[in-house]
Amino acid sequence: MKIVIADKSHSIYAEIICKTIAEAAEVRGTGIAKRKPEYIITKMENGNAVIALDGEIFAGFCYIEAWSHGKFVANSGLIVHPDYRGKSLAKQIKKVVFEHSRTKFPLAKIFSITTGLPVMKLNSDLGYKPVTFSELTDDQSFWKGCQTCKNYDVLQRTNQSMCLCTGMLFDPEKTKISTNEGHPYNKKVWTRLKNIKQALFLKKDKNEKISNCI
Repeated sequence: MKIVIADKSHSIYAEIICKTIAEAAEVRGTGIAKRKPEYIITKMENGNAVIALDGEIFAGFCYIEAWSHGKFVANSGLIVHPDYRGKSLAKQIKKVVFEHSRTKFPLAKIFSITTGLPVMKLNSDLGYKPVTFSELTDDQSFWKGCQTCKNYDVLQRTNQSMCLCTGMLFDPEKTKISTNEGHPYNKKVWTRLKNIKQALFLKKDKNEKISNCI
């Protein structure tokens, strides 16, 4: 298994990457913004993506997005093919794309919005902190990317102040990272995030069941 910075030669994997993302969204039943192959290829050609390959077989992927003239960076589209899940590959990909982001955009704040508890834990391990959406980029081109998410109506109703996703931010000016051990995992923060998310999903499921009965 190897995880490398993607380039033009990896464009042949764009279709399966998009398909894997779409299928994951269906299985999880939570918000994952869909992407088109052309968009993924652009990220590869610009050196703003990492890909995991088992020989020539696609295993995982993640890409970088820059917003607000490079002041904010997001690591998006983290996905692992079903055949390679449960092997800590997502954690390895996340670390590589995070380090690549820090190299390309050393002064940028790196942020993430996600409904996935495992991703929240990975973010916490790297030094991200939970924040309100107001602390993230106000670049509307970023938020437009949420239009393909099934929970986009929630984001609209709250004027982009909240959604089912949790906002997390790594600020290079405020966070110290050990180059050897990474950022210490904050158990209290993680437990609080997990409880909040579980409560939100339980409330959402309950409302959907009531709506279906009506």
